[in-house]
Amino acid sequence: MTLRSNSNVVFQCAFHVVWCSKYRRRVLGGLVEERLKQLIGEVVEEKGAWLVGLEVMPDQVHLLVEVDPQYGVHKLVKAVKGRTSRVLREEFPSLRSRLPTLWTNSYFVATTGGAPLAAVDEYVAQQKGR
Repeated sequence: MTLRSNSNVVFQCAFHVVWCSKYRRRVLGGLVEERLKQLIGEVVEEKGAWLVGLEVMPDQVHLLVEVDPQYGVHKLVKAVKGRTSRVLREEFPSLRSRLPTLWTNSYFVATTGGAPLAAVDEYVAQQKGR
């Protein structure tokens, strides 16, 4: 278990986050998937979070991330979904013609509940094979 800290808090807050493309359209493959992974990594790093695991399937994204509790997982998810939707729709015009927006408004988030991050990361990695 890795303990992290900021100026006044020591923490270990890992979250499993899942969100879907609008209408569960299967648009997250090939070059879109590669660019999405790159963008998620950039946003997570910019926001001071730590990317533990990431898996992109044709219609959903599974993210395992550690977040400073003073920043909040909701702010991170908002930033990731906002930037990725904007940039991907600019770079891949086919996404604009097929969808009014790239992501649904909702998402799932759960703490890892003390489970070893390696076990949760393995679960996230296995999702693509399903």
